Amino acid sequence: MVDTVGQRVDGHHPVTQSEKLVIGASSLGTVFEWYDFYLYGLLATYISRHFFSGVNETTAFILALGAFAAGFAVRPFGAIVFGRIGDLVGRKNTFLVTMGIMGLSTFAVGLLPGYATIGVASPAILVALRVLQGLALGGEYGGAATYVAEHAPQDRRGLYTSFIQTTATLGLFAALLIVIGFRTALGEETFGSIGWRLPFLVSIVLLGVSMWIRLQLSESPVFLKMKAEGATSKAPLTEAFGRWGNLKIVLIALFGAAMGQAVVWYTGQFYALFFLEKMLKVDGATSNVLMTVALGLGTPFFVIFGWLSDRIGRKPIIMTGCALACLTYFPLFAALTDAANPALARAQAAAPITVVSHGADCSFQFDPVGRNKFDARSCDIAKSWLAKNGITYSNREAPAGTIAAVRIGGETLVAPDPARVTGGARKAAITAYQDRLKAALTAAGYPAKAEGMNAVKVVAILWFMVLLVTMVYGPIAALLVELFPTRIRYTSMSLPYHIGNGWFGGFLPTTAFAMVAATGDIYYGLWYPVVLAAITLVLGLLFLPETFRRNIDG
Repeated sequence: MVDTVGQRVDGHHPVTQSEKLVIGASSLGTVFEWYDFYLYGLLATYISRHFFSGVNETTAFILALGAFAAGFAVRPFGAIVFGRIGDLVGRKNTFLVTMGIMGLSTFAVGLLPGYATIGVASPAILVALRVLQGLALGGEYGGAATYVAEHAPQDRRGLYTSFIQTTATLGLFAALLIVIGFRTALGEETFGSIGWRLPFLVSIVLLGVSMWIRLQLSESPVFLKMKAEGATSKAPLTEAFGRWGNLKIVLIALFGAAMGQAVVWYTGQFYALFFLEKMLKVDGATSNVLMTVALGLGTPFFVIFGWLSDRIGRKPIIMTGCALACLTYFPLFAALTDAANPALARAQAAAPITVVSHGADCSFQFDPVGRNKFDARSCDIAKSWLAKNGITYSNREAPAGTIAAVRIGGETLVAPDPARVTGGARKAAITAYQDRLKAALTAAGYPAKAEGMNAVKVVAILWFMVLLVTMVYGPIAALLVELFPTRIRYTSMSLPYHIGNGWFGGFLPTTAFAMVAATGDIYYGLWYPVVLAAITLVLGLLFLPETFRRNIDG
């Protein structure tokens, strides 16, 4: 059906060319925000060197990752603060504020003096800037998704909001390209000393462009209609979370949709990258290029699945993505090992590694503060070097009092006994033992770096993981918008999204790495996304309503 001027009319409202333009502009602005957010993670190595240089290298990197995680931790609080503002005063002005905070915080990182110049104030200011970024992003996504959905025709909300869903991947894609470009143009030495600041400083240009674009936008017609009718909420937080009827939907959205979506997203786009570098010994630059290609090939499917969700519903696509993740992650990562480092895969099959020890003598091989030397027990000495180097091993229980040993194929290497060697002698014995382990691994065919990579196969595997990301992420903005009434929509949808993605997703790499370190199995960390995706699958199938035919004007 069309009106007298040829504009489309359906159950929502006509869509003009200018509205299509501002929806695109809104998405572009969100790309820039994600660029700012991910830049920190990509440059964590350089940040640890410049801002946390007062401690040892390992601790510095852990602290840098901790500061990165702080941005995820505060995202739900940003959702609450800015969601409330968005429901009270409007969508447009709220995400203008969040964009300003994000852009200025990112630019400030590029100017911030390092530890050598201003001491402990440097990492303290850095963490504060990271927290501001997280708060801003917590308010940005809900505003952009709500704004776009409230401009879209009723039967195209999945398609229109899917462009917002591409922004996180495009932001990462842009950050990867800019970092690769500066590293290539400047060379590693110059980039490492000063050039790493340039991607942060470039963000001021992106901020200016984004702010100009968003200033051209009009307020959401749904919000304006509600405001004209005097129907805006006076207490959106109370309505959203203080009343069981709406709180129940928030919880269903979190555990029956956002949690599973988050772990599938972070496994496919972040943990896979970490796995390539840490476990499979692929150098960072090559890993970035491979992931960039996979992202480029996969990104159009955000839009495809968003469009498809307007035809068959949001729920079937999201649930199918979670189900496929549960079924395929273990074989996919095993195939990734075989494709990225076939020499390692052959060595693992021909000469498996076993640590023989008494379990009660072994510490948890994960050190988030970088203080544990793991040298007080023979089991710790045997396992710590393997864990640090991402070497997979199995455990075999031995009687109490047994001195731990590492079996590599047919060779057994008994660890030093800390009860018999102390002080400098212990340190020398541990160093000598680690050298023996390294030599034995080399002799057994374990490569020091990836060898014989099949790049095409690696990209294909990464692409399939990204495809699963697009299935769960492409339709979810429309789903979350449609679950809640206009008067508390910004607040209600933002919190489950950012708890899911900021906490369950954002802490996935750290949690999965801890699980790997604790067990010695490089695939064990995959149980984290598989179990959470399975929980979402069950709860989603049982309790999550289908929403794609809902009218969201009310």
